[in-house]
Amino acid sequence: MNHRPRLRSATCRLCLLRLTVIATILLSASCYKPKPPPRNPAQVRAEIVRVLPKTVRDRQGWATDMVAAFAALKIDPSTENVCSALAVAEQESGFNVDPAVPGLPGIALAELDRRASEHGIPAFVVHAALKFSSPNGQTYEDRIAAARTEQDLSRIYDDFIGSVPMGKRLLQGANPVHTGGPMQVSIAFAEQLARSRPYPYPVTGSIRDEVFTRRGGLYFGIAHLLDYPAGYPRPLYRFADYNAGFYASRNAAFQRAASLASGIPIPLDGDLVGYGRSGRGVGTTETAVRSLAGAIDLSDAQIRRALDKGETAGFEQTRVYQRVFALAEQQQGHSLARAMLPQIRLTSPKISRQLSTEWFAKRVDQRYRRCLARASQ
Repeated sequence: MNHRPRLRSATCRLCLLRLTVIATILLSASCYKPKPPPRNPAQVRAEIVRVLPKTVRDRQGWATDMVAAFAALKIDPSTENVCSALAVAEQESGFNVDPAVPGLPGIALAELDRRASEHGIPAFVVHAALKFSSPNGQTYEDRIAAARTEQDLSRIYDDFIGSVPMGKRLLQGANPVHTGGPMQVSIAFAEQLARSRPYPYPVTGSIRDEVFTRRGGLYFGIAHLLDYPAGYPRPLYRFADYNAGFYASRNAAFQRAASLASGIPIPLDGDLVGYGRSGRGVGTTETAVRSLAGAIDLSDAQIRRALDKGETAGFEQTRVYQRVFALAEQQQGHSLARAMLPQIRLTSPKISRQLSTEWFAKRVDQRYRRCLARASQ
């Protein structure tokens, strides 16, 4: 019996398999793009100088402080990360280290009057106290009238708290200036970060003072923007988080899923646990998720423990997060986005227009894209 045709057939199949393997390797090789080698600080500094808007003064100084911040934080100074940080700084301050705030004296006096009213202190008593001499020899009234920046006001408040008898009571022992510097970063965040890891510069005053410097403002601002893991499809959502809080964009998407699954309207603000005068209460999001307890087979206590992780990356690994999304997607018949812009209206004595977190994020994103365009030229 002649077996040669069967052998020829097996040989052909082997050849075909080899050709398939070779073709796969060649295709993979053509698609593979080797990761570019890391750039040295001089190269990163040169790129920053090049992509900064032409109106920025001391471009070398900005570039030097930004490179130092990326190095200290051990964050990759990629073009995307550089442009993200520059876009936030441009939006928040126009690259002014300590930007002026229009109408600041009036804002400061209104804040003092508001706090006096809360504490039952007559306004005339507060204004009489402002006529006291401050540590620099000027009256507090004169210093407030001359204040132009948040740093000016912060220093006045610090002196007022420490020197005037009612200062601690009126301001509750805490400076009401909460953000500052070229990236308008949260001072509370900066102080917390400095406690958890070494600040790379010598501190002659306080961390609050450092926030109002270019080097400190960039260091803490870049940390707040980029120093946490987030699998967002676009930087747009990090920009929203910068304004609304860590993982606010992810949490807003979760709130939408919980609302769809439960039928309960939820404000899409990224806050998963309610806050009240008595502490962390049961808010709308938790109420909605608790209504799904049977469907997702979790107890109220398990739901609360998961929602308490809402400001961490670990929330995505909880059964609450995964099961609520699975339930909502089953009901809707399609997948749901894992990130969306939080719906938050911005309120502050400094803001005179109706602005929102969505507005902020989109404005920063526009600046980010223009920076990338300059980098590609």
